[in-house]
Amino acid sequence: MTLEIRRLHLAALRGPDGGEWPVHGFVIIHPGGAALVDTGVGGPDELLSDWRVVNRTAADALAGIGMTPADVGLVINTHLHFDHCGQNAVFPHAPVYVQRAELARAQREEPQLCDWLGFMNAPFELLDGDAEILPGVSVITTPGHTAGHQSVVVRSAGGSADLLIGDAAYTPRQYRQPPGPDGAGLPDGQAADFTAWQGSLARMHALGAGRVHFCHHTAIEHD
Repeated sequence: MTLEIRRLHLAALRGPDGGEWPVHGFVIIHPGGAALVDTGVGGPDELLSDWRVVNRTAADALAGIGMTPADVGLVINTHLHFDHCGQNAVFPHAPVYVQRAELARAQREEPQLCDWLGFMNAPFELLDGDAEILPGVSVITTPGHTAGHQSVVVRSAGGSADLLIGDAAYTPRQYRQPPGPDGAGLPDGQAADFTAWQGSLARMHALGAGRVHFCHHTAIEHD
């Protein structure tokens, strides 16, 4: 079984370094139905203005690859920040897979965003650790950026793997050249828990993925 991954450009925003960063989602074309990893930007106006967002609707992004929101059978949120789950409401028919620990974190730390999105009424499928979502598509826990962050592993025939890492690392540089033990040099927000973040990096490298895809960078790394 060969699974295709299509990248969606969903927005641009001001990154932690002050420059403009892209926001990507990823569609996994699967015989069991298309899965969307992260839905892009949304939230209260005052939050979006702080980030100089240039937004694109998920529907428009999907149209660019010949799809509509109705073609998406399920959603995986790597985590619940406004630039990864902000358009979940576009997919009311689709279960949203997220770690239970991440929903609890968001309700605790970002109640304004949770209220805006109406998370309590969303069709969440809460996960407690690693899980297979579809044949060949799994999530693994990669905490550090947030307490409940998860990444997505896509394995095709022959054993080759793609790793969709959300914000587990913002850029190839953070993925390849982690900082010293004190975290000096990391962009703001990269690691809420530095020790957990380091452990997650080590776990991802140990997978030996053929390709690593980033939410906020256009490069595709080869592990």
